[in-house]
Amino acid sequence: MKKTTLIGIGASLMLAAASAAADIKVGFIGSLSSDTGLSTLRGAEIAVEELNAAGGVLGGQKIALVTADTGEDVTEGIKAYEYLAETEEVDFVISGSIDDVSLGWLPRMQEYRIPTLDTWTSYIGIIDMIVEDRDAMRPYFMNIASDEALATLYISFGADVLKAKMGFESVVVLAEDTAFGQAITGLVTEALAPVAGIEVKDVISYDINTVDFAPVFAKAQNSGADFIYQISSVNSQVMSSQYVKLQVPMAMTGVNVSALGLEYWDDTGGNGGGISTLSPLPSVGFALDPVSQAFVDTYQAKYTSRPKIPHFNGFNAYHGLKQAMAAAEEAGGFKDVDAWAAAMLKQDLKLEKDGQLWLRYGFWDYDTVEPVTGRTYPHNAYFDLAAPYDFAQPSMVVVQWKEDGTVGVVYPFEYANTEFTLPSWVPEK
Repeated sequence: MKKTTLIGIGASLMLAAASAAADIKVGFIGSLSSDTGLSTLRGAEIAVEELNAAGGVLGGQKIALVTADTGEDVTEGIKAYEYLAETEEVDFVISGSIDDVSLGWLPRMQEYRIPTLDTWTSYIGIIDMIVEDRDAMRPYFMNIASDEALATLYISFGADVLKAKMGFESVVVLAEDTAFGQAITGLVTEALAPVAGIEVKDVISYDINTVDFAPVFAKAQNSGADFIYQISSVNSQVMSSQYVKLQVPMAMTGVNVSALGLEYWDDTGGNGGGISTLSPLPSVGFALDPVSQAFVDTYQAKYTSRPKIPHFNGFNAYHGLKQAMAAAEEAGGFKDVDAWAAAMLKQDLKLEKDGQLWLRYGFWDYDTVEPVTGRTYPHNAYFDLAAPYDFAQPSMVVVQWKEDGTVGVVYPFEYANTEFTLPSWVPEK
């Protein structure tokens, strides 16, 4: 017992010494027990290790990474940000938080003025905050396309595939009761009818702790809609498996976060076939460029527990942390937030596959108007909403899990490696 205690004390002292010796301290905020949170954390860990191995930053300073667990809870998220700011006194925060949690700690970010990068949250309302008050939001960046951009491209999928190919004329929306669910619901309902020509029959909201979806699916069928649009970022494998087990006679597509990971098939007990979901890039079933593949190879050699490959936000964390450090190099550190933010806006990483642009990690400035939506997206990741995708990658792709357990990209067509199909139990229209 005494020996174990001494080992524990020694390990703690070594960790404390390493942290104290570091010149730059990065704080991770997110869930330490979810695939989403671990994707960001591990992407950041690999980036830190590579930067330190290459000699550090800002004239040889080493980087230390400390963590604060949110448990995907808003109150805990606020406490976590306060801990990173007040106790750890971090220079930079990298977030794997879900939307509601990020919204909770945003006022703390404005108060502490710590440069912060969100790798998972996509809430367009945060980008609107930057438009409305750029000074207060100067430290904040989001390197995933905002949900408005995601939904905009998904509407194109509705028009090009769901209506033109499948003949669907109407939809019922099943949306979780979260900020993410409300945001996507609004975007989808406002655009599906006028843009894609698909009538929204009903919107059904459900609690994220729902365990019996039979009544929900019954209500969806009674709506008379041709297909279901699912919006689920929490516990979405539960709805997915019950959809298959109940053989609901309607196609189900939309936003299914559990389907973004390779664990989805096992998590649903093999009852995940037919489900399709939008996904930011890179996604499961998506062909990788050499740089992204090298990151995955390093990841899989280092980690043996889930997630087997990082979700998209793991890639965002890996590249985003390196870009944040490059911006600090130009700005002379993180203390001058205005200088750092200006340098961060200039970061631009272009990754090619087979001689063509495949992924681009950069940020919209304050004044550039995105041509499809006709609005600005300051501090948001670059995205392209129309083919031929020569400016940046699409804001999202649609992936579909087949009944044999395989998964592939079905849209946009330029990135597709399989076709969208109906589950075997769903009758063709």
